[in-house]
Amino acid sequence: MSVFLDATDIHAWYGSSHVLHGVDIHIKRHETIGLLGRNGMGKSTLIRTLLGHVHKREGRITIDGKNAMELPPYQIARLGVAYVPEGRGIFPNLTVKENLMMSARPGRSGQRVWTLERTLKTFPRLEERINHLGEQLSGGEQQMLSIGRALMTHPDLLILDEATEGLAPLIVAEIWSVIREICEDGIATLIVDRDWRKVLHHTDRALVLQKGQVVLSGNSAEIVQHPDIKKYLGV
Repeated sequence: MSVFLDATDIHAWYGSSHVLHGVDIHIKRHETIGLLGRNGMGKSTLIRTLLGHVHKREGRITIDGKNAMELPPYQIARLGVAYVPEGRGIFPNLTVKENLMMSARPGRSGQRVWTLERTLKTFPRLEERINHLGEQLSGGEQQMLSIGRALMTHPDLLILDEATEGLAPLIVAEIWSVIREICEDGIATLIVDRDWRKVLHHTDRALVLQKGQVVLSGNSAEIVQHPDIKKYLGV
């Protein structure tokens, strides 16, 4: 598989605070990657840096072979990257259907696999609430809407940042089931989640960050058995 996102020697700062210290991350097409680490270790900063939201940064980022280091977020999205942010980020004053349709567009190869019909079939709760405003949905339903909206952009890479945080167990199980379907659909995926065992079960490879550096990387099946994994994650 060819590499879709290739980031090398990434450094990032918030003001004078040096958060990332030479991080490398490479995501192949159709590959699922887990990003693990305790709170404050740089996971969200790495994602924001890859997406162009962190302006003080150094290193090299290419997406689909194009230099993305100086691109603004909207141009990175046009390269085929979709983001499901922590906190969901839906439009509260738009209906479920409007939230989904405002993002709908064919993929860069013209594919229209994730139609409104398929998205609603994948998330039956959203179909039941198709005319409800975003602010009228439960937290779990808002998360489903955020994922569905991202899928309707037909991304080559989907980034999920804490997609199950604060949700009821039944909703969490439903979201992991959808994540499995997304991976089987061939969309490259980067997953951040506190349930590290679930992350390693659903991914091909994983990276563990500590104080803005990669301290462990490799096949997920091997990392779950690593003697230091619990120490790095503080569990």
